[in-house]
Amino acid sequence: MALFLALETSCDETAVAIFDDQLRVLASVVASQTELHARFGGVVPEVAARAHLERLLPVLDQALHQAGVTLGQIDCIAVHHTPGLIGALLVGISAAKTLALAMDVPLVGVNHVASHVFACRLAAGRDIFPCVGLVVSGGHTTLFDCQEATRLIPLGATRDDAAGEAFDKVAALLGLGFPGGPAVEREAAYGNPQAFRFPRALLRDDRLDFSFSGLKTAVLYALGGQNNANPAPPPPGPLRADLAASFQAAVVEVLVTRCRQACQHTGYRRLAVGGGVAANAALRSALQTMAEQEGLELFIPPLAYCTDNAAMAASAVEYWRRGEFASLDLDAVPTVT
Repeated sequence: MALFLALETSCDETAVAIFDDQLRVLASVVASQTELHARFGGVVPEVAARAHLERLLPVLDQALHQAGVTLGQIDCIAVHHTPGLIGALLVGISAAKTLALAMDVPLVGVNHVASHVFACRLAAGRDIFPCVGLVVSGGHTTLFDCQEATRLIPLGATRDDAAGEAFDKVAALLGLGFPGGPAVEREAAYGNPQAFRFPRALLRDDRLDFSFSGLKTAVLYALGGQNNANPAPPPPGPLRADLAASFQAAVVEVLVTRCRQACQHTGYRRLAVGGGVAANAALRSALQTMAEQEGLELFIPPLAYCTDNAAMAASAVEYWRRGEFASLDLDAVPTVT
């Protein structure tokens, strides 16, 4: 049995996981930075990088203790090296390269976005490929033709805001705080999702792309009119709840419709959905309903594997089996081209 240690520092979660070559997770520790960034209304890259520096070693120590292993028992180091915030990525990559060199074990670089799809494989406990994959988070809203665990071909992506980014911006408009996804979801529970008919952009477009910028603007206009660029957030009550619920309904409808279209386009009968927004209960429910209607097998990881974590880097096992290792000049790549 080979043991893997994985590091995740792509944005604002400092995470370490330990798993074996049978994809059994022995430890998964995540230190959130939400409180650090909340007063800024979003993630501040420099603050995130500095927090990773402070937290990585304690998180690593906790993961080793949780798994009941020592560094000397680790056979391979994995790290998310793309995409993400450049300074944050460099913290994890530098640590991973140092560990690999000091321990004389192989190093594997893993794509963070692809890992969100692999989280579905990890949770399922069996092979789910080929499938359609949707990664929906604060930085990404992308559909993939997932031919195998390490071969994901983009089918469509957002042309502007990611879905999670739209949640954050609408939460700010409504005075709900950061992070926006959970805040909007909580508020939407008290609202009428049909109170406002917000736009569902691009659904008649043949390409499987997304656009959420216009939806965000529609919420702004509904709140303050077209001549008010900075309306005051509404007080707690029916208006705020209805705006949140109607916005959430529009995002969910677009995501679910695109997933249906992608499955029809590829002919796949499996759908895997990962990323922070996949934790949204309304989205999970709507996807399950659609999957039952279409006869699809739906894979969504548990909430702990939706948000950023290091366990989802277990796709490193696939690279390890093929002997595809990274060199010690592995670099951070902040964007995917």
